[in-house]
Amino acid sequence: MKLLRLGPLGQERPALLHSDGSYRDLSDVVPDIAGDTLTPDGLDKLRAVDPATLPEIAADTRIGACVGQTGKFICIGLNYADHAEESGMAVPSEPVIFMKATSAICGPNDDVVLPQGAEKGDWEVELGVVIGKPAKNVSEAEALEHVAGYCVINDVSERAFQLEHGGQWVKGKSADTFGPTGPWLVTRDEVADPSNLSMWLELNGERVQDGSTKTMVFGVAHVVSYLSRYMSLQPGDIISTGTPPGVGLGMTPPKFLKAGDEMRLSIQGLGEQHQVVTQG
Repeated sequence: MKLLRLGPLGQERPALLHSDGSYRDLSDVVPDIAGDTLTPDGLDKLRAVDPATLPEIAADTRIGACVGQTGKFICIGLNYADHAEESGMAVPSEPVIFMKATSAICGPNDDVVLPQGAEKGDWEVELGVVIGKPAKNVSEAEALEHVAGYCVINDVSERAFQLEHGGQWVKGKSADTFGPTGPWLVTRDEVADPSNLSMWLELNGERVQDGSTKTMVFGVAHVVSYLSRYMSLQPGDIISTGTPPGVGLGMTPPKFLKAGDEMRLSIQGLGEQHQVVTQG
């Protein structure tokens, strides 16, 4: 299934993408694409519904973030060896974990707003992993059983805030609109191998990132298992698993976002995002 949330910001309705390409309203079936809806039982309930019986939602309706009420937005840094190299940092021996504020989450096609004082806005296409079953101290062998599905994330960053203002990375990762998520949550059964998905990002029509999840240092199962040692993972939590090379920070000379720029990005089978950059 491809699940999504449609409507104005803060008023999104749960929906699914029908095989005919139409959006179908799930409001009478579940309250949101969140929490219990993402558990194995919740997803089975949705699979039992005939999409053709559901009301259709207009195709031009705004697409919100594909997951609601997210409790934790966890990111894995430097998880592609070639991206670590372009960033001038060592490939980590264990996953680098940082948090991104959940208030950064926005729709996949919403404007990305650079905050006041921003100097070095940057882009990062990443595979998002959405938890569907509580996980605590799970083995790598069973880790994927705790995943509800996958989505596209643009881990937008402000490199000056992240790297030059002291402290932790979170301050350069958490501005409002710095977490476009979606368009769809594609359930785990429809993604045969999350470690072999092509991914790309274009800036103003130029392909700047062109990679694959097969070059991740730590795969999805390892990351879920690893995180579950240090914190419990709950339905609706999002893990952003790192980015391939091609970010602005790694260019010579570095290249950063400015108002009017357009980003398009996609991961194989998970849909496409499009954002216009504005200045706050």
